[in-house]
Amino acid sequence: MKTISFLCAGLCCILLLSCSQPASGPLFDGQSIDKWNTSGQLSLSDGLLTLSGTEARAILKDGKYTNFTLSLELRTTRGGKGALWFHTDPALTKGYRIAINNDRDDPVWWKMSGSLVAVRNLTKSFVKEEEWFTLDLTVEGQAISIRINGIPVVEYIEPADPFRTGDYAGARLSEGTFAITGEGTGTIEIKQITVATIDLKKKGTDLQAQSAEAADEQTDDIIRLHQEDFPVLDYHVHLKGGLTNEGAAEQSRRTGINYAIAPNCGIGFPITDDAGVINFLNEMRSEPFILAMQAEGREWVATFSQEVRDEFDYVFTDALTFTDSKGRRSRIWIPEETWIENEQEYMDLIVDRICGVLQEPMDIYVNPCFLPPQMQDRYDEFWTEERMNKFVDALAQSGKVLEINARYKIPNEAIIRKAKAAGVKFSFGTNNAEAVVGKLEYCVRMKEACGLTAQDMYKPRIKI
Repeated sequence: MKTISFLCAGLCCILLLSCSQPASGPLFDGQSIDKWNTSGQLSLSDGLLTLSGTEARAILKDGKYTNFTLSLELRTTRGGKGALWFHTDPALTKGYRIAINNDRDDPVWWKMSGSLVAVRNLTKSFVKEEEWFTLDLTVEGQAISIRINGIPVVEYIEPADPFRTGDYAGARLSEGTFAITGEGTGTIEIKQITVATIDLKKKGTDLQAQSAEAADEQTDDIIRLHQEDFPVLDYHVHLKGGLTNEGAAEQSRRTGINYAIAPNCGIGFPITDDAGVINFLNEMRSEPFILAMQAEGREWVATFSQEVRDEFDYVFTDALTFTDSKGRRSRIWIPEETWIENEQEYMDLIVDRICGVLQEPMDIYVNPCFLPPQMQDRYDEFWTEERMNKFVDALAQSGKVLEINARYKIPNEAIIRKAKAAGVKFSFGTNNAEAVVGKLEYCVRMKEACGLTAQDMYKPRIKI
């Protein structure tokens, strides 16, 4: 099979290099739509091509493009959404789709504009409805890249043997035409569309290097989540261990996992007041990340104003810091600050403190059901049926979201099952301490074991 895949990849490369393409130039310049076959509610007025409703289609006539950069200037009105197709045919039976969707209230909140649908779905909304933006698509050999307003949002290399389910079997690189389709209740308005073809030989594109960079999708859990239309978001990522904005963005594009970046906010942490929060948000709002606040300690509610906290897409905290029964401030991940005289009594104290934390004005309870290092090897023993029920009841009543934490592999399957049965929403979180962010392996395993669906996942209030 490896030999066959290699030969197929080589043949594909030869075809990509030798395929003759139409000329570069404008495909729509605001004056005429003669180059397009149109159907449904579609109009040309005042230099704008407008697609309305769910049946509108514009399909480029006789398009046989392989390697190119396609550029659009467009906007969506309220409820307007659709897709840009490439390497497709007049019947739209093959090729890839790029989402056009700036509706932040959409129940399917993980396929925003720029998403390479079912391959690299994006949770971050970069532009607002009624706002003009640019979308640039480049196909060069096996590499697909997408930019929104000049910001790279997708960088995908199609492997020789991509993983595709039946619904997306046709999402493969080949050659073909372009199409724009409407799928919403509003409109998509387009000012211009241009294409510039790419000659791989002249450019010196290294197709072998591309193939070497491509992921093995047959062993990749993340592409499976995208294919089953599941939101792929790490809700708990830190810029730690030397990880920079640029490094996080590159990892996110490479792995296909969207990131929510969270600074640690509280006494003794990098951000200690409202001014620090505002500075962080001003620097980060244009970055390709959802932005969350990790609230530290029990003092955070008084330390940061609600007005400033509400500027984040969501807020999360944990119960790793609390005051014990003798009034001592305990950070239970540090053995020297954790005073355990009777383990069972201390476990009851932990459960009580967790239930108290669930009353705080945050959205997600993270590092959930964590135990001190001295007790972690007996996790299932300490988390008895009675204690699990007390916690899950408090969690469900609070309306808070439960994180499934990849770093500590918590909570256990029994707690997750009880939470799901109680109607609790979930998030996935790495809580990385190093520059290399993980791939949510424990989260995916628990998702499969407990039957979590897209509807079980928390939807952030994404701001721009």
